[in-house]
Amino acid sequence: MSVASSSLYDMLGGASAMQAAVDRFYRKVLLDDRVSHFFDGVDMDRQRAKQIGFLTMVTGGPNNYTGKDMRVGHKHLVDMGLNDQHVDIIIEHLGSTLKELGVGDEQINAVAALANSVRDDVLNR
Repeated sequence: MSVASSSLYDMLGGASAMQAAVDRFYRKVLLDDRVSHFFDGVDMDRQRAKQIGFLTMVTGGPNNYTGKDMRVGHKHLVDMGLNDQHVDIIIEHLGSTLKELGVGDEQINAVAALANSVRDDVLNR
């Protein structure tokens, strides 16, 4: 399969790679005192499933995402103080997770660009 016809989802490794990445990503996030409090009381199994669906959709995989709009889904976090620094930390954890899983820099940069593309919506700006 050529890169031109491959989605980022396929280049990352498809469904099994999304599962592995999201599981490892949330382990990092929940151990980081700078951002872990945003997940207090969150059903992490449900959160992981939503994140897998979202990442699958935005990377060109099957669109089964049924989560809330970014602004609606993160408004309560903005009310708790979510800001650019927190988003940077999340993107950093996502990038380091992908690196650990053997994803190339080009694909990591593409995922980071996708994450940054929703920053203003996540931060309700």
